Amino acid sequence: MTFKTRLATALLLAVAATAAMAQPKVEGAWSRPTVQGQKAGGGFLRIESPTADRLIGGSSPVAGRVELHSMKMEGDVMRMREVDGIEVPAGQAVALQPGGLHLMLMDLKSPLKAGDRFPLTLKFEKAGEVPVQVEVRTAAPGGKAEAEGHGAHKH
Repeated sequence: MTFKTRLATALLLAVAATAAMAQPKVEGAWSRPTVQGQKAGGGFLRIESPTADRLIGGSSPVAGRVELHSMKMEGDVMRMREVDGIEVPAGQAVALQPGGLHLMLMDLKSPLKAGDRFPLTLKFEKAGEVPVQVEVRTAAPGGKAEAEGHGAHKH
């Protein structure tokens, strides 16, 4: 192997290692079960990235589309709105959770059943696509009840 070939290989490995280190870490992805005929469900997870990035979308074979949403109180009414992105500051965790920022799985192809798992691909502005597995469960990791936050509101 020539010096130039070794140098090129070393540079490619360094670029690949840097890209892997900049990859956002996604943990605790979950969704609530849905009932027959329900066309949307929420998705919740925790993101942390070593570099600043922005979540801009997602996709999953279980849904026609994946949207990014926020929820906040306006007077006595909880309002849900689609957002075009969610900022992920460098080194800080961002929680997508019931009652706040979350994913909406729209046009569900079939009900989500407790105990099932499904693939979800998150799309980031800088990191690109990040695949995750979502667990369908009746409570958040750590035990928050179904009726809290997003599950208590009808859309």
